[in-house]
Amino acid sequence: MQWEVVIGLETHAQLSTESKIFSGASTHFGAGPNTQASALDLALPGTLPVMNRGAVEKAIRFGLAVGADIAPVSIFARKNYFYPDLPKGYQISQLEKPVLAGGKVSFMLEQNGKQEIKTIPLTRAHLEEDAGKSLHEDYLDMSGIDLNRAGTPLLEIVTEPDMRSAAEAVAYAKTLHSLVTWLGVCDGNMQEGSFRCDANVSVRPKGQAEFGTRCEIKNLNSFRNLEDAINYEVQRQIELIESGGSVVQATRLYDPDRRETREMRTKEDSQDYRYFPDPDLPPLVISPEWIEKVKAQMPELPDAMRERFITDYGLSEYDATVLTQSKAMADYYEKLVARSGMPLAKQSANWLMGDVSSALNRENIGIDEAPVTAGQLSLLMTRISDGTISNKIAKEIFADMWESGSGEADSVDKIIEAKGLKQISDAGELEKIIDEVLAANQKSVEEFRAGRDKAFNSLVGQVMKATKGKGNPAQVNELLRKKLAG
Repeated sequence: MQWEVVIGLETHAQLSTESKIFSGASTHFGAGPNTQASALDLALPGTLPVMNRGAVEKAIRFGLAVGADIAPVSIFARKNYFYPDLPKGYQISQLEKPVLAGGKVSFMLEQNGKQEIKTIPLTRAHLEEDAGKSLHEDYLDMSGIDLNRAGTPLLEIVTEPDMRSAAEAVAYAKTLHSLVTWLGVCDGNMQEGSFRCDANVSVRPKGQAEFGTRCEIKNLNSFRNLEDAINYEVQRQIELIESGGSVVQATRLYDPDRRETREMRTKEDSQDYRYFPDPDLPPLVISPEWIEKVKAQMPELPDAMRERFITDYGLSEYDATVLTQSKAMADYYEKLVARSGMPLAKQSANWLMGDVSSALNRENIGIDEAPVTAGQLSLLMTRISDGTISNKIAKEIFADMWESGSGEADSVDKIIEAKGLKQISDAGELEKIIDEVLAANQKSVEEFRAGRDKAFNSLVGQVMKATKGKGNPAQVNELLRKKLAG
């Protein structure tokens, strides 16, 4: 039997505010346990929540970016459950009237060797507070509770169950991660828990309309864990059904060491949490004027920038999509083109997606941490364009600049001068070298004149070797063909 995978994601994006969603306590990461827990976080009697305006504005900003409906009035509700790191006995969240409804996220997906744009519809996004954290490692036979994280503002972004593979889910999550960081809504630090996903996974026979029983895998804080957890869970469910068993709706955790999921608890439904409107918080009213004010402060969105890159710089849709995956990369590209000039716009894109991206991936750093500046790279491309160096030599210079990390604007010219890398473009000098190569390789000359084109490539290689790679490739080809035709 063939199976179809059905995946929906719930993503918790920690909003990058200075204070918590309902109190003035700091959200700074890494402080000592319970040093940033307010009286409200501790659930002391008599404390009341006060809405953080900045958290609402970040939710509005996200809603505008994904085309969601921004609720003019939304309601906060109490989600009731007991857990040691939740001293109030309930979490303030939203259920029936969330701040955002609908919207969509589009991304580039590679399937069967082809690139296509996939769009995932969003169900909703709602504001809520985070819980505290249990600490187990530092205590013998006990657990500690750190309430620094309690009350941190979250935007929970929920998709429709429209993804059909782990690879698709990861592509969506990466795009969403880029978007929230682009907007300044979230810092996206997955190691610190600022961006984490819950994956709802089920399987059904191919062609069946009815959904299978789903399991939710909680708190996946890396793209690799997200992919591995979904793949394992899909295989587990298929094997269970094919062996005569049935899937039980449950919440599961992923163990990255064993690369498997395990049951945490049988799944509750919303009625199990006894949601009811929070009597301490008035309805959240968002006026059209407020929305317009937030819209006026929005940065250029990735989709708009992608279209502009295609129109203004003549890039392909694929190149423009890759370069607008992150704001830092897009900004670097624009600086590069501004310095090197429009005629080198495509070459700029090639360098960023090629040598620069390879170096970034190798060292696992972002473009904003790159040791080679846009000014250095633009000068390097200019030296290729004006014939000073070849593309091959440019790659060697780039590697030198990357290793040294000097950041000096004139480091390209200094390396060329110090290492004697200037390309040989003098026709007389090249003709002399070509004559010597032809004299020493009569067999290849005869083969070429007999119609064997590979012999020409061999002769070009010999000339480039004689010039120590510094011969101007275009001139070498032109002069060599003239000599052979003579």
